[in-house]
Amino acid sequence: MLHNKKCLIFTLTAAAFAATSTFPAHSAVVASIKPLGFIAAAIADGITPVEVLLPDGASEHDYALRPSDVKRIKNADLVVWTGPEMEAFLTKSAAELPANKNLEIAALPGIKPLLISGDDEDEEHEHGHDHGSENSEVQDGSHAQHHHGQFNMHLWMSPDMALQSAVAIHGKLLELMPQSKAKLDANLQEFKAELADADKHIGAQLAPVRNKGYFVFHDAYSYFEKHYGLSPLGHFTVNPEIQPGAQRLHQIRTQLVEQKAVCVFAEPQFRPAVIDAVSRGTSVRKGTLDPLGMDISLSKDSYVKFLSQLSSQYASCLNGA
Repeated sequence: MLHNKKCLIFTLTAAAFAATSTFPAHSAVVASIKPLGFIAAAIADGITPVEVLLPDGASEHDYALRPSDVKRIKNADLVVWTGPEMEAFLTKSAAELPANKNLEIAALPGIKPLLISGDDEDEEHEHGHDHGSENSEVQDGSHAQHHHGQFNMHLWMSPDMALQSAVAIHGKLLELMPQSKAKLDANLQEFKAELADADKHIGAQLAPVRNKGYFVFHDAYSYFEKHYGLSPLGHFTVNPEIQPGAQRLHQIRTQLVEQKAVCVFAEPQFRPAVIDAVSRGTSVRKGTLDPLGMDISLSKDSYVKFLSQLSSQYASCLNGA
């Protein structure tokens, strides 16, 4: 009899273990990259956890999913990503999700009219500056390699597109969790208000440096720069995995001297050796821009912190603070 009880307990325990192994205790909103996680965290606050696939220090341009990532995607309440032109590593897994659990930001109807194409981006970089033919070569170098398509896909850099992303996340979660409508609505309204306040503050912070020229490491910032009227002179590379060649560095160094750029920006995800080399012996200041908010933790106000940090990084170097 005792033996039978032990067998029964073991069977029940094994069954329970199998059930929990197959079905996790809770699902979550899974964001491809941290800035999208920031936006999702604001809307999902107090309702469901938010997780980020891309580890700190990794690049969204060449990441490969691990088996554990695939499981997280399958078990997610909702997967939020930019789109296949930015996160090619997610294309297959996202295609296998039901439509109500797959949110591709680039595919939202309100996003498409705001997208910057390669040509538009170059015009923004050249606005107000006489770069000449050399700069065209710097700009055009390997544009298609980086964006893998017609448009710049660093959509999270735009406050306007971030707001549309938040609205879309709210809508998806409302479909999945209608019982949480009051909290979801309150979270969205709070996000809108905080974003509007941050937008005004950042606009005032960056106004004094709008006409100061600079170079960024790669062209991740066009939406932010356009929104706040900044004056980038160009970028070192279009594809951050490919270091610029000697000829391009010579062209940029010439422009640094001739155009009196006040700053060159590196990124924490990539070694700034080329920036050190090209700015050596000049009066150009060096700064760092973090396009993924590596040192910011997910919270309901993390996206606003991300934008404010980026603004301070620009202002600090351009002002010479």
